[in-house]
Amino acid sequence: MFVSSIGMIKKAREGRYAVPAFNAENMEMAQAIVEAAERAGSPVMIQTTMPTVKYIGEDLMVAMVRALAEHASVPVALHLDHCTSFDLVMRALRAGYTSVMFDGSKLPFEENARLTKAVVEAARPMGVTVEAELGAIGGKEDNVSSDVIYTKVEEAVEFVSLTDVDILAIAIGTAHGFYKGEPKLDFDRIDEIRRAVETPLVLHGGSGVPEESVKRAISLGMSKVNFATELRAAMTAAVRESLKDEGIIDPKKFMGPGRDAVIALCLDKIDMCGSAGKA
Repeated sequence: MFVSSIGMIKKAREGRYAVPAFNAENMEMAQAIVEAAERAGSPVMIQTTMPTVKYIGEDLMVAMVRALAEHASVPVALHLDHCTSFDLVMRALRAGYTSVMFDGSKLPFEENARLTKAVVEAARPMGVTVEAELGAIGGKEDNVSSDVIYTKVEEAVEFVSLTDVDILAIAIGTAHGFYKGEPKLDFDRIDEIRRAVETPLVLHGGSGVPEESVKRAISLGMSKVNFATELRAAMTAAVRESLKDEGIIDPKKFMGPGRDAVIALCLDKIDMCGSAGKA
């Protein structure tokens, strides 16, 4: 089922679990994500960053994920992740993405709200979910580094009121990429923001966060959790291991193990999110 993400995320908010959102870089990763979701009976989101869309093309990505989703027994959404380009968001909407994120977190508050509202106004008549970010997730995303700027409760309330955004990514101490030490999450901030707004909340930078921390964040109100870096690392490690056999020249022989590694990792993350059996 190829669906918008808002229904699955609202259901997760009510049930106090989270929808796992996995970044895919190619066909094998997309196949692995859907296969894992089907095995676990979990709703799932496949995400693509701006560089991935540039590499594959939005039309081809939509066609590939739609084909997988239409043959799947679980709901699958295709999400444009961390898009800072208003034009690319519009292209993704026209191509058939079922969920988009306009990331104006590096813009002044008023400009972020204005552009996010414009995306909502364009996407809502099409039934497409809109995610935004307030504050700044730390670490490195698409070769751009940033420090954490924690989301303020009062600004979250105002932002949701101004934009009517569907889901909101908040900065609570996580970061993109792998962590050099254990991340220190502001759990009180999650609880305060969840109590202040009805909008489902998103945890970015899930790769490498200890399982107990992810589960606590979900119990306090995170309804979607993003995983990207760990999937890339798992696929690359498996492919690299396969290519130690210099006799292998068929891409199916080395990409297959990469796909299997991603399936295994996604199953672990689905279990962490508590979404198994919730499709």
